Amino acid sequence: MMYKLIAVGIGLAGTVAGYLIATYLNKIISRSKIKQSGQKAQEILETAKKQAEYIKKEAALHARNNLLELRAEFEKETRDRRQELVSLEKRLLQKEEYLEKKEDIISKKEADIFRRERNISVSERNLANREEEYKKKFNEINLELQRVSGLSTEQAKQMLMDSVREQTKHDIGKMLKQLEEEAQQTAENKAKEIISTAIQRYSGEYAQEHTVTTVDLPSDELKGRIIGREGRNIRAIEAATGVDIIVDDTPQAIVISGHDPVKREIAKLSIEKLIADGRIHPGRIEDIVNKTSQEIEKSMKEAGERAMFDLGLHGIHPELVKLIGRLKYRTSYAQNVYQHSMEVAFILSIMAAELGLNIKHAKRAGILHDIGKAVDHEVEGSHAVIGANLAKKYGEPSKVVEAVEQHHNDTPSSLLGILLQSADALSAARPGARREMYEAYVKRLQELERLSTSFDGIEKAYAIQAGREIRIIVSPDKVSDDEVVLLSKQIADRIEKEMSYPGTIKVTVLRETRASVYAK
Repeated sequence: MMYKLIAVGIGLAGTVAGYLIATYLNKIISRSKIKQSGQKAQEILETAKKQAEYIKKEAALHARNNLLELRAEFEKETRDRRQELVSLEKRLLQKEEYLEKKEDIISKKEADIFRRERNISVSERNLANREEEYKKKFNEINLELQRVSGLSTEQAKQMLMDSVREQTKHDIGKMLKQLEEEAQQTAENKAKEIISTAIQRYSGEYAQEHTVTTVDLPSDELKGRIIGREGRNIRAIEAATGVDIIVDDTPQAIVISGHDPVKREIAKLSIEKLIADGRIHPGRIEDIVNKTSQEIEKSMKEAGERAMFDLGLHGIHPELVKLIGRLKYRTSYAQNVYQHSMEVAFILSIMAAELGLNIKHAKRAGILHDIGKAVDHEVEGSHAVIGANLAKKYGEPSKVVEAVEQHHNDTPSSLLGILLQSADALSAARPGARREMYEAYVKRLQELERLSTSFDGIEKAYAIQAGREIRIIVSPDKVSDDEVVLLSKQIADRIEKEMSYPGTIKVTVLRETRASVYAK
């Protein structure tokens, strides 16, 4: 037990001793760490002081640089402002000098104007005095002239007016002749060039298709079959086609009569088909006429579409296209209106191209100018007005409508209308285009010569070139060279007003003086 207590005591003593030793060592270590921390803190403070000094110096240097830059910029702006002020001052001085000079000039002009006004006033007074003197002298001379001539003032005035009127008449003739020559030097050559170019570039057929109203029969026996029992066949044909069938003594032929050329063509083709088929009775007649009508309608539509394709036109209303095809069965002076309209469209487009006009409008006006003839037997009025109304109804341009309406007027208001008149005359007046009855042709020539010889001073008149020109011979004692121009214009105006004719008529007035002496 004793030993155990000793052992316990020794263990406790060792523990206490270890604790004391550990405590001592901790204190030594803590003191060493505190010392090291103080040294590090001192080093940190020294470093911080150095950095603060450096930052302070850098900030001062930066502030000094900024101050120098601001001072340099201020000095630059000050120099620029000073230069602007100097230049502005120079300009003001120059303007001031200019205004002073201008003021001097204005003052001199005012003085000059005042001097001129004063001189004008003096001149006006002098002129007024002279005018009074001239009036007195004129009255004295007038009285002296009346005394010497034995004529009053009114009689002298009348003689003077007659003399002036006669002289003016001659002067007007000379002036017209001179103006015509000057205009012809430029206009005639250009017009001939344009017209010849249009004609050369369009080469049309001379032989045209004609609407036929006579149907040839293989034999006269077919007349009875066409008439039918108690006339039922011919009545059925007339009722179905709307035309009159004339069966007379003409050998191997019957005549179709009707105002509508399309109905006349339907009747002609239907009768030819019935003759070829051999079955002629009312039921068959109605079927043939219906089929033929459909074929004609189709052919008219195709003809109109072919015209649009040939002319390169688009956007024309289908009804107008159909009416254009209908012109295929319409003639004027034996000239096919469909072919005539195509010619006019081509010629007009060429002339419009030469003058820089709208070619599409020209073609539309040309192909539509006689569209009224397709329905003029159904609608009252001239074909020009009817055609213009149709063109307007179906949305054609206003220039085209105006040209169509005015293509037969004496004075068209548009250049396109004037060109359309020229193209229409060219197509109608070319050789082989139109045909007239012999009696009407002779009567027109006689009327042309009679009208021309109705003027005073005309000895003879001759219609030549198939009525395209009238040559007039005047008496040299009654008509002077200057009056020839006026006379030709008066005759042309009267022909235009009183006569109806296709194309144009050239009026040529001839005057010559002949002296014949016989040597014996």
